Amino acid sequence: MMAVEPIVQIRDLTKVIGKKTIIDQLSFDVYPGEVFGFLGPNGAGKTTTIRMMVGLMKMTEGEILIDGSSIKTDYEDAIVKVGAIVENPEMYKFLTGYQNLVHYARMMKGISKERINEVVKLVGLEGRIKEKVKGYSLGMRQRLGLAQALLHRPKLLILDEPTNGLDPAGIREIRQYLRTLAREENVAVVVSSHLLSEIELMCDRIGIIQAGKMVDVQRVNDFIQKDQTVMVSFEVDPVNHAVHAIKALFPDMEIEHRDRVVMVKTEHERIPDVTAALVEKGIRIYGIQSSVKTLEDVFLEVTGGEQVV
Repeated sequence: MMAVEPIVQIRDLTKVIGKKTIIDQLSFDVYPGEVFGFLGPNGAGKTTTIRMMVGLMKMTEGEILIDGSSIKTDYEDAIVKVGAIVENPEMYKFLTGYQNLVHYARMMKGISKERINEVVKLVGLEGRIKEKVKGYSLGMRQRLGLAQALLHRPKLLILDEPTNGLDPAGIREIRQYLRTLAREENVAVVVSSHLLSEIELMCDRIGIIQAGKMVDVQRVNDFIQKDQTVMVSFEVDPVNHAVHAIKALFPDMEIEHRDRVVMVKTEHERIPDVTAALVEKGIRIYGIQSSVKTLEDVFLEVTGGEQVV
């Protein structure tokens, strides 16, 4: 099986403004069919990186390749493979959604009516595409923006805060469309967002940027499961007997207790062993609850507690 070539290759990307280094030797890859989450605290350099990726800002040093073409030296070849929405997509409100797409299609080579209908269906706007954009909700405008960005079959889709201003239903819709898109069209999707719970649900891999440097790039599950230990709460009676039993049988486990609850820090795989030991000692168990780290917990650890904005 051939190795999959990345669609985006960013190598030692640096941006210096005056004497301040905004982006500091940033390197990462994004592959076809994956949704890559780009996270960072306010001022970390997310938008600056995205602006350099689409050629809106010049890089000081380094290289950005889009499907093998350099943004620096082969800009037209590189940018034709990119679809992007930075903040809210701008549309002609007095035209229908369909007319907006036709107008945009005229600026690009080789976009057929069939392709327009295809993207309309892909983003789920079939029922409303003939209505004027001024009557669209924010979520519908975001979907129309997505349709526009996808018309020319880009290999890379870059979305800066795609769920900004959307209600929970709209956020879920956009999330589902992006996952479908990556899977069905094999598009590489780069999403910057400050909604950690959304990134956790939407993305395959995440890169965390802080003060212009890439702190870590991992698969979402690896980020969360890197620390395999979990905190498990056992609601038991009598609590003192449970504490003594766990200390005697599992001396390596961290243990706390209050009221009727014993809290044990252990590997997920050992929960049944602790449960069986308590039952064997005649201790009554009323409830077992384990808490796994969320992406937010991991993010705050990695960035030293800085808020993501």
